[in-house]
Amino acid sequence: MSDNQAPQGPVITAEMAGTIFTGTYEAASGRVVPVTDKATGEEIFTSVAGNAADVARAAAAAKAAQPAWAALTPVARGDILRKFAALCEQHAEEIGGWIVRETGSIPPKAPFEIMTSAREAIEIAGLTGQPTGHILSSSLTRASYARRIPLGVVGVITPWNSPFILAARVVLPALAMGNAVVLKPDLQSPVCGGYALARLFAMAGVPAGVFTVVPGGVEAGEALTLDPNVNMISFTGSTLAGRKVAENAGKTLKKVALELGGNNAAIIFDDADLDAATSATAFGSFFHQGQICFTIGRHLVHESIAAAYTEKLARRAANLHVGDPNKAQVHLGPIINEKQAAKVEKLVTDSLAAGATAVAGGSRDGLFFKPTVLDGVTPDMPVYKEEIFGPVAPIVTFKTEEEAIALANDTEYGLAASIFTANQTRAMRIAAQMKTGIVHINDQTVIHEVFGPIGGTGASGNGARSGGPSVMDEYSQWQWVTVNETVPPYPF
Repeated sequence: MSDNQAPQGPVITAEMAGTIFTGTYEAASGRVVPVTDKATGEEIFTSVAGNAADVARAAAAAKAAQPAWAALTPVARGDILRKFAALCEQHAEEIGGWIVRETGSIPPKAPFEIMTSAREAIEIAGLTGQPTGHILSSSLTRASYARRIPLGVVGVITPWNSPFILAARVVLPALAMGNAVVLKPDLQSPVCGGYALARLFAMAGVPAGVFTVVPGGVEAGEALTLDPNVNMISFTGSTLAGRKVAENAGKTLKKVALELGGNNAAIIFDDADLDAATSATAFGSFFHQGQICFTIGRHLVHESIAAAYTEKLARRAANLHVGDPNKAQVHLGPIINEKQAAKVEKLVTDSLAAGATAVAGGSRDGLFFKPTVLDGVTPDMPVYKEEIFGPVAPIVTFKTEEEAIALANDTEYGLAASIFTANQTRAMRIAAQMKTGIVHINDQTVIHEVFGPIGGTGASGNGARSGGPSVMDEYSQWQWVTVNETVPPYPF
């Protein structure tokens, strides 16, 4: 397919309903699950909650298909990924509509997910033309090599909040390296997070069985982590679930890559440009209703500018519109479900009861939660200690640089941090002391770029496994090979 060829029919079709994808769409053993428009509750698709038998079928198909895929030249695999990138662009409008309805995101977020995935494919495809190993030194007269080899089958478990990109950024390097993949998208967003990818990869030329999809919940996830045909698990989701994934992967000695939650801090110093900073931090706290692991969960503000910062941030929050993103131009859509909305509400009300003040928002109408700014927050309050995953901006003040660093690091999480200051020397000094995998200076935390390593420390995961210079190492094993012309002598 050429880059300028028109799309041939829709990506999402009726044949996908009630199925898993093993190279073809097969009836699932698990129960049927409705997929809803998160803003209206309307049923928009029929998916499945795959069970252990479904996962076993997909993993077996992936294992059978993987050797032939790995036998292709890396360049041939790269060419297929380039076709996937072109297909993302050609079908962006259709897939974007599913992202909006399945996740409750505003329309501009959808093309960001899709086109970032396309860029990811292009960059990963470029790596397939690079050296695959090294010629090593040796103390003996023999040839010695180190080369990357695929792991086999990679199991990928993804969440609902950014389902297309969070799957693509793992699946693409895994495929490029010669692995097969079993993808388990979340039950709340299986169309844009699973079925759409299945169709695009098939259209791009990925052979049957190399990429498989089993939508599911806990049962499917657990089965994937324990399946003997799966050699690695990549999980993106909550810390609680991530601990269980790591435990199960350990039982079968699978390699495991975890990107988990975050309670990210933005530090705002007294020399920061408050108009620019509050624009950035409002986006960092409220974009996609705060339902992103990179969201700014704590605003640490120097006491001398706290009043002015709070006033400006509250004004920005009050000017944001909340509603159905499929029907009106809004800044925030719905929280993903009632359970999560109730959790956010409780964190806010409990913190208000403990002495915080809502200077903007603080309430909800069903799943539609007003952007909320809380002043007077202290480190013992729930909104400070816990990952909120909602549109809430807690403000805490500090006096000194040392206090700001201590507050920022006062969490079990270690994903991302922001530092706002005109003093670049100070910013770099503080960045070196942040116990996080990512630091952004004079910018907010919700940043995704295919060129940067993404991952966290502590309860945020086990390091960068997406993007950056070592991405191919994550989905491969180094193999050492020595070659002697004759067998060397030994004293035995």
